[in-house]
Amino acid sequence: MLDDTDRRILRYYQSDPEAPASQLADAAGVTPTTLSRRLDRLRDTGVLKGVRNVINWPALGYEVEVSLRVTLDKTQPRAFDEFIPAARLVPEVIEIQTFLGQVDVRLSVIARDMGHYQQLYREQLLVLPHINDIEALMQVARVKGQETLPI
Repeated sequence: MLDDTDRRILRYYQSDPEAPASQLADAAGVTPTTLSRRLDRLRDTGVLKGVRNVINWPALGYEVEVSLRVTLDKTQPRAFDEFIPAARLVPEVIEIQTFLGQVDVRLSVIARDMGHYQQLYREQLLVLPHINDIEALMQVARVKGQETLPI
């Protein structure tokens, strides 16, 4: 389990993962050696999965983001097994989540503009296998995009 030192390290680390180790150690109140050892242990135990960069899609010309809620035809025994690999092949699908309940899958889709989205929807998304129902939720604004936890 995490102790107070681990929580302090994670709190500062998640707020600025690119901070130099010496700065992170100072902020967490530990030595750089302790910080290094603790971060290694957190990685080894799977608490830290890595550092990633977040792409600003609008800066690359992708102005439209849509969340598609998909209900699959569950009378087909391989519906999930065939739908998910096919959805992965669509480059504009940037996230796939599965659920228990009325909605089976949620796809996050990006497009350059509405014309591009309409083309994607008709030519690549609607033809995915075993779709029983699909609902599109057009993103208007990202109100909160923070991925930090209150540690």
